[in-house]
This record gives sequence, C-alpha cells and structure tokens, in this order.
Amino acid sequence: MTIETFLFFTFSFFALISSLMVIILKNAVHSVLFLILVFCNIVSLLILLGAEFLSFMLLIVYVGAIAVLFLFVVMMLNVKVNLSSLNSISLIPLGIIIFGTLFYQFDLIIQEFYIYKSAYQQPTIIHWLVEENLLSNIKVIGNVLYTNYSVLFLLSSLILLIAMIGVIVLTMHQRTDVKKQLIEKQLIRSSAGVVKFITLRK
Repeated sequence: MTIETFLFFTFSFFALISSLMVIILKNAVHSVLFLILVFCNIVSLLILLGAEFLSFMLLIVYVGAIAVLFLFVVMMLNVKVNLSSLNSISLIPLGIIIFGTLFYQFDLIIQEFYIYKSAYQQPTIIHWLVEENLLSNIKVIGNVLYTNYSVLFLLSSLILLIAMIGVIVLTMHQRTDVKKQLIEKQLIRSSAGVVKFITLRK
C-alpha cells in the first residue's frame, strides 16, 4: 500500500466518522465543529484525486463562510433544547423514509456512471512529484478566467460590490428620536457656563 492510498482511506474514514458525529451529537456547536472537520477531510480527498480548484473552492466557500456563519449563529442564539421532551422513537420512521430515498438516488447515480465495474479497481491518485512541473487545473482555470472571461469577471465583482454597499445602506437606520452629540457645538461653547454652583440645604 502506497502513501497516497493510505491517505485516501484515512481521510475517507475520518470523513465518515465526522459525518456520523454531526447527526449523533446533541450539542449544536459540537455538530458544527464536526461539520467543519467533514469539509476538511473532503478537501483533502479532492486534493489527493487531483481536483485542486474544486477542493479550494469547497474550503473557501463552505468552511470559510457557511460553516463559520453557522457556528457564530448557533453561539449567538444560544438555543437550549429540552431533551426530555424529545421522543427519539417517533423519529425512526421519518429517518427510514429519508434514508431509503437517499439510498435509492445514490444507487441510480452508481448505475448511471457504471461505478460498479470500477469499484474494485485502484483509486486514481495523483503523484505530486510527477505532476510538479505540469500545469494544474487551477492555473488553467485562472488563465481562462482572467483572459477570455475577464470582462464578465469584473462585472460580477462590481455587482457584488454594489450588493455589499446596498446591504450596508439598508442596515443603517437613521433614528430621529435619539439625541446625538454635536462635537462642534461642544467645542465652541463658553467655559463660563459649563460649571454651575448651587446651594444645597443642610
């Protein structure tokens, strides 16, 4: 067994265990942390299989944005579920229906792409020492993106910038019933009227 095959089965095993921990754990924060671990293992598998661009996009989008957003939302909301009111036995029929539906779709995908015939073959692992001097798919996609589709790339970035500015403007609520400090008036006021002496009764 080569080091690439060992890493492939290792990342697959940890991805499977982490995905099971996501649905088994009752703490939402721990589930999100294991979900991030699932994404990291899948990214490692994609890198081993030679899909560098897809793996980095998965890492940036899901781990860097969505999973971290889930984590912050769960930690800020601090949702406390009363576990005594949950009946796990009543969820078994729903789980069986969902599992059967997903397994049927998975079986159709396997039959469509003839994965049964190549199930016992050696997985295609990229030897990075051999591929060091060759063009990777990141370089090829970047070359095409910044040359042939440069105008579309700049237009999409401009649309994202306008959307970001629009969100900032919409979230800035200007309230008229709030007293605000006017720094310029505070600086030009006379020092004689700042302190007022009053006589207190004994």
